[in-house]
Amino acid sequence: MSQASPQFVDFIVDRLSGIDGITTNRFFGGTGLSAHATQFAMVMGGSLYFVVDKDTRPRYEKLGSTCFAYDTKARRVQVRKYFEVPIEIIEDHEALAALAREAVLAAQGLKTKKPAGKRA
Repeated sequence: MSQASPQFVDFIVDRLSGIDGITTNRFFGGTGLSAHATQFAMVMGGSLYFVVDKDTRPRYEKLGSTCFAYDTKARRVQVRKYFEVPIEIIEDHEALAALAREAVLAAQGLKTKKPAGKRA
């Protein structure tokens, strides 16, 4: 997987200027995007991925989007928490802002969920 170009990251951050408190950080081979300390997106190579949850994932699937995936020596790993944002959405400022806000909420919701405890 190629590293995200700084120009593409800057372009995405500019497109998301309506989202308060956006910061960027190195995230594996790409760049993570956070809003108020909650990572809601990542840029890997030339692709933008937003965090999804069980409620928002079907919308991405309907758009023909796929989850982030990478290959190891043993298998292909799918990270179903992150789905690619189609280029048509990136080009539509209002649609991108709406999905970004939704991704922030999804990421915050996933962040606050606690793992199920063991039953006695």
